[in-house]
Amino acid sequence: MRIHELAKELGTKSKDLVESLAQMGYEGLTASSSVPDEAVPRLRASGGKAVPAGRPKVVTEEPLPTRRRRKPKAEPAPVAEPTEGAGDGEAGAATVEAPDGGPAAEASAEAAPERAPLRVPHGIILKELAERLGAPATDLIKKMLELGEMVTITQSLSDEAVELLARELGFEPEMVAPEEEEEPEEEVDPSRLRPRPPVVTVMGHVDHGKTLLLDAIRQSDVVSGEAGGITQHIGAYQVHQNGHLVTFIDTPGHEAFTAMRARGAQVTDIAILVVAADDGVMPQTVEAIDHARAAGVPIVVAVNKVDKPEADPMRVRQQLAEQGIQTSEWGGEYEFVDVSAKTGENLDKLIETILLVAELQELKADPDRAARGVAIEAHLDKGRGPVATVLVQRGTLRVGDAIVCGAAHGRVRAMFDENGHPVEEAPPGRPVMVLGWSKVPEAGDDFRVVEDEKDARHIAQEREARIRAAEQVAVRPAIRLEDVMASAEEGEVAELRIILKADAQGSVEAMAEALEKLSTDEVAVRILRRGVGAVTEDDVNLALASGAVVIGFNVRPDPGARALAEREAVDVRLHRVIYQAVDEVKQALSGLLAPEEQEVELGRAEVRATFRVPRLGVVAGCYVTQGTITRGARIRLVRDGAVVYEGRVASLRRFKDDVREVQEGFECGIGLENFQDIKEGDVLESYEVREIPRSL
Repeated sequence: MRIHELAKELGTKSKDLVESLAQMGYEGLTASSSVPDEAVPRLRASGGKAVPAGRPKVVTEEPLPTRRRRKPKAEPAPVAEPTEGAGDGEAGAATVEAPDGGPAAEASAEAAPERAPLRVPHGIILKELAERLGAPATDLIKKMLELGEMVTITQSLSDEAVELLARELGFEPEMVAPEEEEEPEEEVDPSRLRPRPPVVTVMGHVDHGKTLLLDAIRQSDVVSGEAGGITQHIGAYQVHQNGHLVTFIDTPGHEAFTAMRARGAQVTDIAILVVAADDGVMPQTVEAIDHARAAGVPIVVAVNKVDKPEADPMRVRQQLAEQGIQTSEWGGEYEFVDVSAKTGENLDKLIETILLVAELQELKADPDRAARGVAIEAHLDKGRGPVATVLVQRGTLRVGDAIVCGAAHGRVRAMFDENGHPVEEAPPGRPVMVLGWSKVPEAGDDFRVVEDEKDARHIAQEREARIRAAEQVAVRPAIRLEDVMASAEEGEVAELRIILKADAQGSVEAMAEALEKLSTDEVAVRILRRGVGAVTEDDVNLALASGAVVIGFNVRPDPGARALAEREAVDVRLHRVIYQAVDEVKQALSGLLAPEEQEVELGRAEVRATFRVPRLGVVAGCYVTQGTITRGARIRLVRDGAVVYEGRVASLRRFKDDVREVQEGFECGIGLENFQDIKEGDVLESYEVREIPRSL
């Protein structure tokens, strides 16, 4: 069973299941990896949460040695000797008790040996993997042949193939993005650290007033520019309060934007949980709490809309206490502030609370080093080209710096703050809009400043080659022997192919996640390409070649693409609100579902006599007790409660006349197709099978 299949069964997310397995000792797994057999019952029993009784381990006095690249063999992990004075059945500080109550040393003798960690980029070629594993490439090719897959020495491998080969040779692989594989940054000199502004993420349920609250703080109007009044992008803003700076990140609240909210929580120092006093805790409120806890950041609760007559702040406190968020007024550790974005009530108190929590964290960064940070949002501007909103986390970003972010690179041509004013430099904690990219960066990717533009181009090209190789492997059809056999036994999965284009990278991620959630065991969404910008002729050509549908979110096709789509009858769907796009795809997937067959009884007849007719054989003289018997209809013969025959009505007569049907209360003669063993007392049941359309 794959991880994503078990996650669907348990109603949880694949990412959470991977984290639970990692806590149980199963490292380096992905959503498409197989769940270890011994872990399946424990995960089902716990609903996908990590549980004890994982793999028995030996506690060593020294950490496992780090494996260096291109070494022929991994050195065995040292096991500490028992300390003196240990009693019977103990190994001093060197051993712990196994989950079944016996000594861990005995359990570990039966368990698989510890594997050496190995970081491997997605889409690695077989030759390079062989060098990292210290094994001949021919051995890896033979192993793949045994699994029913023929690969060449320069072919990219799927993540599953890499994990299998690495574990066969005693390694525990960790699949990483190209930029994560690069050398880590140098250590920071504590004497050079300076205080920086706190980065605050505003999270909560849809329509609880998050953006309105930021509007009131910034004294601006953002919400009127969002389709349907729902935030569909991430905005980053910086405000001044009594000589202090606070950076705010506004995250969308709709359930489809889980990935964007998660990304917001990962770059933040403090999470502001906005809960409407008249609505209380809602599903996305709980999700926001989970994201903030996963990021390990403090939470400040803003109880909004307290100006409404039906507002009940105490009920909100009680509901949040059930989620483990207890106010400091009741002896808890979380600060609550009752606010109103409409009247401005207690907004100053909210900012003071944020600054107080930030002061306890002692947030500092080195402003005199090369800048590093994260891309919060990115889009393609018609007049400015690729634009990215970045948050500087360390160092100072300046105009003219050579910069690389994922597979995008460039030189900072200009920077603007949230109000559109140009800025020359951005210190730590400052969000800025950066111009000068070679292409639209991926939202959520880390950026860093390098020596010159040549280095930036070289790094970006290497990353792009890795990413392209990984994408080619990802879209390659499954050719492993067990997958082919399984698909042959279960039947092919109906597939809806989609090419997704949107105005911003965050919207692409959110749309892709929402659409992929619609996949089931019978129908699947397969996104062949996702990107930022207008629908191009290249997108339409790919859709034409692959039989895909083009979905555009807040973008339009260019004239060439529109003409090509009309000429070739390629389906291009354009939307401005995510609900509409998801509902339309859901309807399309429902059309791919095999209809449900439902049996409907038409009539029933009792056999009261049998006759042998020349050229027809045995004919049953029947009395129709219920419904209607129709010539040519499906029929089954039931004798003593058991079905003896299933077929069709070959002939139907009333007296000497052939008739089309006989209704309830009349006698008739019925001949069955290819069946003569009819006896008095048998019951004939006529029925039909109707196909009922299904929906997701």
